Amino acid sequence: MDKIRIVGGRPLKGRIPISGAKNAALPLMAAGLLTDETLTLNNVPRLADIDSMAELLAQHGACLAREGATLSLTTPTITSTVAPYDIVRKMRASILVLGPLLARCRTASVSLPGGCSIGTRPVDLHLSALTQMGAEITLDDGYIQARAPQGLHGAEIVFPLVTVGGTENILMAACLAKGTTTLVGAAREPEITDLAQCLVAMGATIEGIGTDCLRIEGRERLHGATHRVIPDRLEAGTFGIAGAITGGDVELVGAQMESLRAVAHLLDTAGVEVTETAEGLRVRRHPDLARARGVDVTTQPFPGFPTDLQAQFMALMTLADGASLITETIFENRFMHVPELVRMGASITVHGSSAQVRGVPALKGAPVMATDLRASVSLVLAGLAAEGETVISRVYHLDRGYENLESKLQTCGAIVERVKAAPQHDAGGFAFGQADR
Repeated sequence: MDKIRIVGGRPLKGRIPISGAKNAALPLMAAGLLTDETLTLNNVPRLADIDSMAELLAQHGACLAREGATLSLTTPTITSTVAPYDIVRKMRASILVLGPLLARCRTASVSLPGGCSIGTRPVDLHLSALTQMGAEITLDDGYIQARAPQGLHGAEIVFPLVTVGGTENILMAACLAKGTTTLVGAAREPEITDLAQCLVAMGATIEGIGTDCLRIEGRERLHGATHRVIPDRLEAGTFGIAGAITGGDVELVGAQMESLRAVAHLLDTAGVEVTETAEGLRVRRHPDLARARGVDVTTQPFPGFPTDLQAQFMALMTLADGASLITETIFENRFMHVPELVRMGASITVHGSSAQVRGVPALKGAPVMATDLRASVSLVLAGLAAEGETVISRVYHLDRGYENLESKLQTCGAIVERVKAAPQHDAGGFAFGQADR
């Protein structure tokens, strides 16, 4: 199993290109099941999760080809409506094939999903909404068995809680349902707006894009389209915090302020400048401050501070001047990085859903272990700022969500390298079609 070795203490300075958003690309790929024509996606990152979704779509009958950052997928016929456990267990986003399969084929059998161990993240909101649209759903041996013999029909769906995946799944299903579907309390994340805009390009009629109330007029069929995946706001936030924690100065090429306003506001309060440039965002600690200031943060659905940047912000706060209180409201098990940060000298006390962080003058390099995607990158950030050497184990989590992490950091002056494990049987990634480069 690979490890990442970091020698800390060097300010990051330079330009970092921001890749396409993983959390946008995955539902966009699932949307390819809604049509028998070709959906072409530009700016798709090379990640393990993208490979997993490609593998899943291929076994449903999709033909996929990749050239650089462009991914084309065509599903003339759905050859299987079963999403098997062996693939679905790798990634939570696999549940997003449920809505498209049920809408197009009137039947679907989808294994309950896996992914990071950061909380239960139940899919009951997905299933309840589909039931209101005419689906018959049972759970059998770990599989969601869904049928809609007469097809799905429009309904008014009121989400009692904000659900990103649920909004995406029902939004896609509604595009091929009979009549009008209204989603009340829909999630507003930029990735959902991106999905809706792609669906419109495929022929869907959607009103209220960008709001918490979406109105979808069902169509008999959708057609192909070409769509560009939005930049990854979570990658941009991560590298911005990397610049801040090392006392550096980085330009995030392609990053968009509109998707990061809550993050920029908190960083500004902490003494970190975030300014727009001609090509993206510039992040640097205020020149008059030797350390960031401690500030409190509470995770919230968009447009609030994202839970997927909580661990990274906590790493910054471990070296801040003063104390901060970090409260997690989205997932109940998202402080697994805390013991590893404490191994590096951080002062953190967890009380239920909140963590009290008292800034220390310095962190010390240490061997640490990643537990999930965002926790693993928080340890990278801590290692970049720590004195001495940090070695991070179980870095396969990083490969799920960060494209070319080491090289992007190296170009800004970081001493970071991947230590390859002893050669074993190579499972490899998904084998795309002949257009792959």
